[in-house]
Amino acid sequence: MTGAAPAPLGLAFVGCFTTERRRARGRGIDVYRTGAGLDTWTHLGRVEGITNPSFLVADPGRAVLYTVQGDGEAASAFAVTPDGTLRALGAAATGGTNSVHQALDPSGRFLIVANYASGSVALLPVRADGALEEACQILSLPGEPGPHRTEQACAHPHHVVLSPDGRHAIVPDKGLDRVFVLRLDGERLAIASEVAMRPGAGPRHLAFHPSRNLAFLVNELDSSIATCRWDAASGTLQPLHLVPTLPPDFFGASTAAAIVVTPDGRHLYASNRGQDGIARFHVDAEGGRLDPAGWTQAGGRDPRFMVLAPGGTNLLVANEQGDSLAEFAIDPTSGDLTRTGSRPSLSPCTIAFL
Repeated sequence: MTGAAPAPLGLAFVGCFTTERRRARGRGIDVYRTGAGLDTWTHLGRVEGITNPSFLVADPGRAVLYTVQGDGEAASAFAVTPDGTLRALGAAATGGTNSVHQALDPSGRFLIVANYASGSVALLPVRADGALEEACQILSLPGEPGPHRTEQACAHPHHVVLSPDGRHAIVPDKGLDRVFVLRLDGERLAIASEVAMRPGAGPRHLAFHPSRNLAFLVNELDSSIATCRWDAASGTLQPLHLVPTLPPDFFGASTAAAIVVTPDGRHLYASNRGQDGIARFHVDAEGGRLDPAGWTQAGGRDPRFMVLAPGGTNLLVANEQGDSLAEFAIDPTSGDLTRTGSRPSLSPCTIAFL
């Protein structure tokens, strides 16, 4: 992206919701020093005065951290020093409302932002020092809304994830029950293809298999995961298989949130908010099937976000309403999760490492 990646700084950043509308208690972005396998976790400081830093992306080449502002209309950039200090590089308008997710394009020249409430994807130029310019393009996503009367009133793009070769950006749209594949032509985004999910599914986040032409889509509203065949040449997804994320004996209200695939591609995890558990699956890489392997309690209420710690042997779960960061060791053979710790964090919603 910006040359050879430098050595990791051993830093973790936790974005926390801050507003009453989000029923939040957080105060901004917390900065921690971490060790291999999360064996140490020291609080270094906090950036306050930023509203709902709902998703964080780190650029190791520039040592810059980016955040979008949930329910807001801006993205912000921070230069990161080795001691964990964040120096503000300014904010830029995303051209939409409730900017919920972002990704850097492979060249590092643009930040691609999903504007959830206004149903658009924005392209923000990135300066040489990592600072952002306001959106140079705002691409509205077309289609008929799904059947859910409150959650699917219009287009609601919820995720931006790059394809393995970096040529496409995949955007699940919760409001339209569709997944859009975008390509970056010069300095413009264009829709390369789209694929429909079941009505009312509510596509939320997507993760690629590390070595196979497969992608796994977690659907928020019907708590399911769809396995899709990925064709890099044509930029298309083909749905293959669908599994529920909830246990068969659970009858309460719940929505699916995060999805993680292990580096070896053998195990997949999805979080359930309401059931407050982590669903585990074995991955059949040849056929793309997911075989349920059990459920583990998330260690708190509303596990909104999950991420693999550096090294890929530990799973870190942000329990938004449980005010905690729960740590789990991953058994490399079975994929089973063993809780190894929990740390307090007020309304955590995103985690990034640098």
